[in-house]
Amino acid sequence: MLNRRVMTMLRTLNPIETKQKQDECYLEEIPANTIERTGQTNSFKVLNNYFFKNKDIYISKHNRFAPYPTHSHTFLEINYMLEGRSVQSVDGEKIVLNSGDLLLLDVGATHSIGALGENDLLINILFRNSNINIDLLKDLRRSRSVLYDFLLRSSIKSNQKQDFLVFRTAKNYKISQIMDEIIEEYFLKREFSDTVIKSYLQILITNLVRNYRILENEPQSKTRRIMIEVLDEIDKNYTDINLKQVAAKYNYNKNYFSNLFKKEVGKSFSEIVLRKRLTQANVLITSTALPINQIAQAVGISNYSFFYKKYFEFYKELPAEQRKRGL
Repeated sequence: MLNRRVMTMLRTLNPIETKQKQDECYLEEIPANTIERTGQTNSFKVLNNYFFKNKDIYISKHNRFAPYPTHSHTFLEINYMLEGRSVQSVDGEKIVLNSGDLLLLDVGATHSIGALGENDLLINILFRNSNINIDLLKDLRRSRSVLYDFLLRSSIKSNQKQDFLVFRTAKNYKISQIMDEIIEEYFLKREFSDTVIKSYLQILITNLVRNYRILENEPQSKTRRIMIEVLDEIDKNYTDINLKQVAAKYNYNKNYFSNLFKKEVGKSFSEIVLRKRLTQANVLITSTALPINQIAQAVGISNYSFFYKKYFEFYKELPAEQRKRGL
């Protein structure tokens, strides 16, 4: 639950909101020398130097009562719907954020925001970290999940650059707790708040990546639904899953199911399971001091020669070499 004092601060009208409520027109809040006009009518690019003066993170409440014009920026932005509802446009696509939802905008995304009402509180978090971008987040997620990789590759927009991600996190207590901490640290101006916020942002991004799901808009065939379930099962039970048991679960002949799986997913069942085991082994190799043979056993591979051979084929490097380099 967000600090009561901070909530009072956020709900109180500031001078710009008072003026916008009175006139129902957008009041320019950014100095002219910090924006760059583009070829589009009433469209502009917000430059870094206004927000990031001796700091890497800028947080603000989005001013209510007037629509915010189309713009883009040279930094990453998080829009977090603390309360109420917001209708926005990103790269021409309508996005509706409800309480608890979060929108991550990549550098260069074209963005506009409809007028917020009295009970709508939208928090903007801007941060300039060239090491974080949407493509990196998606690659991180797909490297750990065979289901996510499959959905991402087969997504209608997979060949297009996506400048934003929407996270429906209203029911995720951990995300709301992290966001409350970030907002409180910033608005209460606590000692070392910038350092604390940076740490929370890392935790936030990690949790968003962990929980992100691709939502498919197209109707799913029975076969596709089954394969999505099977891939999810591989992600969860990769150590001891086997083709015969999975085929029997869905009332298929083992050989028929094997062919069906490869046709739908693009790789054989054994290839997908092996990939999952190797990526999980990589996590343990690069983040723990467990013996390599013990790690191979832990991910479901008992033949150590086979493990080393396949690991090298997949990562182009032996496990011990990766660990030595701290990767």
